[in-house]
Parts: sequence; C-alpha cells; structure tokens
Amino acid sequence: MDDRGNRVGPDSNSVFDYDAELRLYHQRLRDAIDVAPDDNVLDIGCGAGQTTRDAARLAIRGSALGVDASSAMVARARRLGAAEGLHNVRFEQADAQVHPFPPAHFTLGISRFGTMFFADPVEALTNIGRALMPGARLVQLVWQDGSRQEWVAAIHRALVGGDPPVPIAGAFSLADPATVDGILTTAGFTDVRITDVSEPVYYGADPDAAVDAVLVLRMAGDLLVQLDADETERALERLRLVMAAHSTAGGVWFDSRAWLITAHR
Repeated sequence: MDDRGNRVGPDSNSVFDYDAELRLYHQRLRDAIDVAPDDNVLDIGCGAGQTTRDAARLAIRGSALGVDASSAMVARARRLGAAEGLHNVRFEQADAQVHPFPPAHFTLGISRFGTMFFADPVEALTNIGRALMPGARLVQLVWQDGSRQEWVAAIHRALVGGDPPVPIAGAFSLADPATVDGILTTAGFTDVRITDVSEPVYYGADPDAAVDAVLVLRMAGDLLVQLDADETERALERLRLVMAAHSTAGGVWFDSRAWLITAHR
C-alpha cells in the first residue's frame, strides 16, 4: 500500500490514476487559479504532480513546489516532471500540516482534493498560511458530502449492498461550508468564497478497466475484506454490471459534486 491507501505493485500502474478520474475538475481548477508568470506556487497534496507541472509551465519566471504524503505519488511526479523537461518544478514527500516551508515565500497556494486528510486542519492551514505571502490566494477543490457522490453509493451497493453510511471524515471532512469557513478564518485567511461545482468523474475506458481501477482504492478493499470467496466473486460481478451501466462511448463516468474554495492570506 502507498501512503494514500492504494495498492502498489511492482509497477506504477498499481497506483490509482487520480489525473484521469479528475480530468474535468482539473480544468475547473486551472481556470480558477490563473497562474501569473512570476508566481511561486505551492501545490498541496499534489499527487502525481499534474497540477504542479501545469502551474510551472505558466509561472515561467517563477516556480512550483508540489508536496504529497505519498512516496509513490511523489516518485511518479518527479519522473513526469523530468520527462517533460521542467526546470522550475520540484516535488517533496511531506506532510503539509507540519512541514517547515519557507515563510511568506509562495504567491499562490493550490490544491486539487488534497486538503481533506489533515489530522488537524486548523494547524495544517495555519502552517500553509505562514508559507504564503500576505495577500496571496489559496484555491482548492474539496468533495461535497458523500451522499452527493454517485460513485460512493454505486460502489458500496455493488460490493456489499445497501446504502453506504454517511461519511464525514477523510475525503469528506471539508464537505460542510460552515466548517470550511471556520477553519480558514481561524487559520488566518480572509475573503473565503465557496462555489458549488459539479463534474462527472472518470473510472476507465470500459467496464473492465473501471473495475480494475476501483479495486485499487482503499474504499473497495475495506469492503471486500469482509466477504468470503464466493461473496467476493458475486460482488465483483455486480460491480462490473454497475460499470457497464455507466459506460459511454467516452468511458465510464459517475456524477459528483465539489466545492471550489478561494481565500486570501
């Protein structure tokens, strides 16, 4: 397993492809962050570094630093950055809650679904805030409540039946706008704005690929471990049928909802 709970095999394909899953949200974030040529960008929970690399390409006189707790993701990000010949991008394996960033250095903070997993979100956002220059923007995407995510309900019903419990921690810890506003305000941010956004998420080119993608997720593993061999076989067949029902000419997609959050240091 990597630090995000994905299965990691002998090749990097065993790590879930968040860049593919979030391709439409990625464009939403790109439009919102508006990177300037002189920006120094901090990307929190950068994963395989797509958002960091995109920022670096725009910050031609600046730089971009991506941090992530997952060693597998950071290794992939470094390989991709080197392959693309980007000289103003760096990646570090780090917990942004406690990492000693240079103070008041970054002109822009960004995160694509990477800020929901902190043990202490106020401490984490305070630490991130210290790394931003006065007046700098922080732009992030976080998931809305799990009950508003079609993929959560569909996977749960397919694997174990019934509606999933309403998740409030982990990926959905910042689902409540009032909670988000309170955390950011306490952490020293101002002008908090929270916008409702909705895009489908992608799980694969066809049902078989989508099943393989889902089985890398901790969510699926935690459910399947409860089943015996026969139950597992039936659950996987149900999962494939669900993926087939959501399959289009452009791949397998599920509805989802998120918050686009902006704030100033």
